[in-house]
Amino acid sequence: MNQSKQRQQALAPLARSKPWDMLIIGGGITGAGIAREAARRGLSVLLIEQKDFAWGTSSRSSKMVHGGLRYIASGDYKTTLLSVRERERLLDEASGLVNEMHYVMPHYKGKFPPPWIFNTLLRVYDKIAGKRYFKYFKKDAFLRLNPNIKQDKFLGASQFSDAITDDSRLVMRVLDEAVHDGAQAINYLKAESLLTNEQGLVVGATLKDTASNNSNQTFDIHAKVVVSATGAWADTLRRQARAQSGHSFHQQIRPSRGSHLVVSQERLPIQQAYTFLHPADKRAVFVFPWENRTVLGTTDLDHPPLNDQEVGITNEEVDYLLDATNSLFNETDLNREDIISTWAGVRPLISDGGDGKRVSPSKEKRDHSVWLDNNLVTVSGGKLTTFRLIALDVLAKCQEVLDLDDSATQNLNTNSDQVFNNPTPTHAKFATLPKLLQQRLQGFYGLQLDNLLALAHDDDLAYVTDSNTIWAEIRFAARYEQVIHLDDLLLRRTRLGLILPHGAMTPLISARLKQICQQELGWNEQKWQQEVARYSELWQRYYHLPAA
Repeated sequence: MNQSKQRQQALAPLARSKPWDMLIIGGGITGAGIAREAARRGLSVLLIEQKDFAWGTSSRSSKMVHGGLRYIASGDYKTTLLSVRERERLLDEASGLVNEMHYVMPHYKGKFPPPWIFNTLLRVYDKIAGKRYFKYFKKDAFLRLNPNIKQDKFLGASQFSDAITDDSRLVMRVLDEAVHDGAQAINYLKAESLLTNEQGLVVGATLKDTASNNSNQTFDIHAKVVVSATGAWADTLRRQARAQSGHSFHQQIRPSRGSHLVVSQERLPIQQAYTFLHPADKRAVFVFPWENRTVLGTTDLDHPPLNDQEVGITNEEVDYLLDATNSLFNETDLNREDIISTWAGVRPLISDGGDGKRVSPSKEKRDHSVWLDNNLVTVSGGKLTTFRLIALDVLAKCQEVLDLDDSATQNLNTNSDQVFNNPTPTHAKFATLPKLLQQRLQGFYGLQLDNLLALAHDDDLAYVTDSNTIWAEIRFAARYEQVIHLDDLLLRRTRLGLILPHGAMTPLISARLKQICQQELGWNEQKWQQEVARYSELWQRYYHLPAA
């Protein structure tokens, strides 16, 4: 099937004449979670995303599924409890996609935090989790295992446990569960404007196909409730909904940029995550292993007003993260030549202060908020870890709008069963795979794993050079996961563009990639060259080093 036919098939549900129960605008983890919880309760759900699924914050996070250790320090035990429970749920249900990660906090004489304070927090953290993860290493014991950290005035290190994931694959896995329960999800479909009735209440949206620059196709879609799950862009539709009813609007979202660097494990070999305070501003920063690379992150800076363009790291942030890492590790001396790639995302912080009263972005709360404006339900803020709880709060707010029978309303109130289905793969190829690859593929693809293996050519089960990705994943994504552009494939369906030199566009990989795109997407030579040029420009500008 070529790309044109794939797109026609994806857009087919828009021909439905009956109003949907729910239209969700936003294809990140929040929108995906809402779609999953609404569809499993029997609602007819259409989710749309103006770019690619997980294009925004949900592919550019720090990849951490954590319980909110910072909330304990501020006395917010409830938030920590809920976050820890969700972390444990995801570790249990999505093993292979969400995996346990050990974190260590090195302690130095005269520097905050001293061991006794941090260890007290970790004991409380473990008590909330109901498991013992905390461990303290004395100086000599830790240095035997980790000889590459600075030793002057080193006292010891505290170890705790959280989790790590591939955030964009988490979005795709949740969306797949939603679609399995009857939802429809379509990318590159923009909500151009809201539709309102005579009373000024939102009853739908006009959608525009943005998959092609030449497409002017629009669709008027009606729904009983419209949910905006657009993250850092949430104020845009809220402003429109309130303006249409003559109400004023005050900005709620404070965009905060978090940027990261990726270097090789050879340059900075670590087996666990390190968390420590930056010597310049005492902010917590991380260095952690991910996809056989080492990631340095993150910054936390106010970001200019958002548009539809990509977000990139600044030179100041590059220096900030290199300085932090070099302050902890011996003889590393990381520099710009060591950087494989970068990424930057924008967090949607819900600001407490007005102009002139703002705290630093790092001190803003990470809680989510849900608003109702003329039948438009808007959600923003929150953490990757708690997407399921955010979805349940949104469904509760939707009850104020939805006209459903008693049984459906009751279903909205119930806590959900497990998020992920985990069927045992039955395809014969599965048994031939290495154990670690089996676990990874089960976590990443769940219900779709047998389909992935059935589609795979014999040589597709080989790894892409210097990665954990097999070629079968690329073929499956191209065939079944609404790939429109090359960056969809290399930056979100897989992460090859983040972990391989030159955004994975080396001659050997590019040749095989071209062949798969020709076979599965029907791209001719001209289309391939257009996509390569588009991707190369995008990668150089937003996923590599900024111009000097």
